Parts: sequence; C-alpha cells; structure tokens
Amino acid sequence: MSQVPAARRTLAVLRLLAASAGPLPASTIARELGLPRSSAYHLLAAMAEDGFVSYLPEERRWGLGVAAFEIGSAYLRHGPLERLARPLLRRLVDRTGEITQLGVLHGAETLYLLKEQPRRHATLITDVGVRMPAQLTASGRSMLAQLPPAQVRALFPGPFVERTGQGPRTLRDLRRILAEDARRGWAVEDGHITEGFASIAACSFDHTGHPTAAITVTFRRETRPEDTWPVLAAQIRSTAADLTTRLGGHAPRSPDRSTGTMP
Repeated sequence: MSQVPAARRTLAVLRLLAASAGPLPASTIARELGLPRSSAYHLLAAMAEDGFVSYLPEERRWGLGVAAFEIGSAYLRHGPLERLARPLLRRLVDRTGEITQLGVLHGAETLYLLKEQPRRHATLITDVGVRMPAQLTASGRSMLAQLPPAQVRALFPGPFVERTGQGPRTLRDLRRILAEDARRGWAVEDGHITEGFASIAACSFDHTGHPTAAITVTFRRETRPEDTWPVLAAQIRSTAADLTTRLGGHAPRSPDRSTGTMP
C-alpha cells in the first residue's frame, strides 16, 4: 500500500498539467499539489524518465510528455469518441460528397481513427490507423493551432520532415501557419500529403477547452476552386462543434499566439 500515495501524486501531476494552459514551473506544481519542493522535483524527474512529462530548460517549466499523449490517444481509440463521431462524419459525407476523417494528435503525429467516404471515391494514403506528421496535415494543424507555443516547440524540436516538398521547414514557418489557422478557425493543407489533393479541418474540444480531435474533409484540388473553401470549412466547423457538444466540451478563448496567454 506504500506505493498508493506515490501513484496518486503522479496522477495529480498529470491532471494538473492537462488542465493547465501551458507548462508549469516545478514550484507551481509543488504548491498546487501541496508537495515539498524536493519531493516534486524527484517525482518530476522520475516521470520524465518514462516520458510522461518533459522539461523545457529555456523556460524552466514542465509540460506533458509523449507518453501522456500516447495514453490519451489510446483512450480515444477505445473510448466513446469514435462512436460519437461516426454518425457526424457520415452526415458530412452526405452533405459534401467527399472523404471525411477523424484524427487525434499522437505526439508530433496525426493518428487517424475514422474514415468515411462516398462509394467509388479515390482511396487516400491517410487511412484508419495511419500516422502522418502533424505539421503537414490539416487535422494536425487545426489542433496544434490551439496549443500553447511552448507545447508546440516541445513537440517539434526539429528537423522537420516533408513528403511532397511542401509544408513548413522550420518552427518559425509552423508558428506563422498556426497563427493564421487559429485566426481563421480552420486549417488547410494543399498537396502536402498527396499531390493533387487538398484537405480542410477543424478541431473539437474537451471539457477543459483542450483540442481533442479534428474532423477533416479531403478532396481533389481540381474539383473545388479555392474561393469555395470557406463554405466547405463552415460545414466542417459546424460538424466539429457538434462533436464538441457531444463530448461535453467547449471551445477556449482565443489565445495570444505570441505569448500563449489569454488576452
């Protein structure tokens, strides 16, 4: 039974970081959880070894690690998200006549959980279970645009990968794109994954206002003029908002992308 208090402290750290708008100093974690500073540092160091938290030396702060994202993604794969989202994706297929997908962040990658498409439609490489670099996908960008800049930096230390010679090459490029996505309320990729195809995505949120999944519509570039994309994006955003409601979530206030703080 001596391990139970330690396990509860570990879970408390994860809950605190998950509910926070960004990484926190160890002193804040210790204060919020009522822990001695030395105990908090030892606990964080042990959690970092297993990847559940990560230390940002320039800021002297701690954030969630890749292992925490993996567990969260595993819950989403086995939990109610797919059941709640599938009828919404099917309705979006009926409305748009295009392929729709549901994706989540898996560390620095987009993991696709669901795919619905019209009959006799071209098959995409981004199938269920496939992972793609999040900075190249519309679904990944739509979720990354809602994360604090420090968390994005922790996920993308570099170098950046590419598939078709397009997409952000540096963290600065990615930040610029994410700022535009956040301002617009939806993300788009044009040929970054598969040449000749474009995708538009909007994300849904959980009860803390954290991006939990993204809904994407993918289409042949030649079939939809760029000036029609905002209309399609409005349909996707509406579907994403319906999923947020089903999840009992809410959209966050718009963050200041330069600082990660609320205005």
